[in-house]
Amino acid sequence: MITVQVQHYLSRARDFLQGVDLLKDDLDEYKYSTALLGIHAAISYCDAMRIGLGSEKLSSEDHLSAAADLKSHLGGRNCDADKGTNRLQRLLRIKSKIAYGPYASGLDFGRIVQDAVRFAAWAELAGKTLKIEGWRDG
Repeated sequence: MITVQVQHYLSRARDFLQGVDLLKDDLDEYKYSTALLGIHAAISYCDAMRIGLGSEKLSSEDHLSAAADLKSHLGGRNCDADKGTNRLQRLLRIKSKIAYGPYASGLDFGRIVQDAVRFAAWAELAGKTLKIEGWRDG
């Protein structure tokens, strides 16, 4: 069952990331869509890793606690956990501002997309390095 769940979230993460790749060259026109797809890719990667590392229950209520949960599951493992989880926390802190805020002034959408892509690369490597059950190449 864990394998199926990991693959479900991993597939979703990669799908969102493909959307980012398609839109990132038109960032001026599609900045909100691209940024949110990147953030949702990061959330799905986080969920795949958490399930694969033993989290029992995922919640869509509080993503920042999901980042903390991921960090706790990565403790003591050789995967540069701080690098990944710190980037994830940055992305999650601005999610609501992008999705629901009246203004997005001061946001660097290029940086947001770059952070999402870098988090995805970190997650892909960490999933393979940690041999998470169900983690496989796309």
